[in-house]
Amino acid sequence: MVRGKIEIKRIENVTSRQVTFSKRRKGLLKKAHELSVLCDAQVAAIVFSQNGRLYDFASSDMKKIMERYEIYRREAFGEERLQKEQYVQELKKEMAVMMHKIEHLQLHCRKVMGQDLDLCSVEELKELTIQIEKSLTIVRSRKAKLNEDKIEKLKAEIAGGKCVLNERNRLHQMFEEKPLWMQPRSLESEKSEASCGCGNMNISDVKTDLFIGLPES
Repeated sequence: MVRGKIEIKRIENVTSRQVTFSKRRKGLLKKAHELSVLCDAQVAAIVFSQNGRLYDFASSDMKKIMERYEIYRREAFGEERLQKEQYVQELKKEMAVMMHKIEHLQLHCRKVMGQDLDLCSVEELKELTIQIEKSLTIVRSRKAKLNEDKIEKLKAEIAGGKCVLNERNRLHQMFEEKPLWMQPRSLESEKSEASCGCGNMNISDVKTDLFIGLPES
């Protein structure tokens, strides 16, 4: 009969847990013995139960195996510890270099600001002067460029405002202008229109008498 796989987790039932511990402990020690015999290896197994009871197996003297293990552990962990110490020393060196650079930059900044100049030589002061003048040239150039951009922007805004104002005036005149029939007519224009409309007609030729009845034949 094929046994199913057992899920590897803590057995909650105390009795089942003790039975399983006893069986698997015996199997583990048996496998350790078989490994030492078949492969001619030095094998040691140490097991503590839940109650603190010790179970062990050693293919030879347990004390000698433990001493050998301690020596190996010291060598292995000692090499790892040495690598860690070397890494820490390298980090410390890098940190010291960075701190020195930071101090140098801070001192340079103070000198540029006109501080801590007592110990500066003439050559150092000349170099500082040249650096400051170069920086001022760059700053002034940038400032001039920003001012020019601002002026161009204002000019564009003013030109746009003028265009809007002209268009507004044009539209205002367009909508405020009265048609011809609503415009006031001067006396001279009326005379000119009358002369044009009547031609050479004489005003005396026009009959303006009022009568009632049929016209005379």
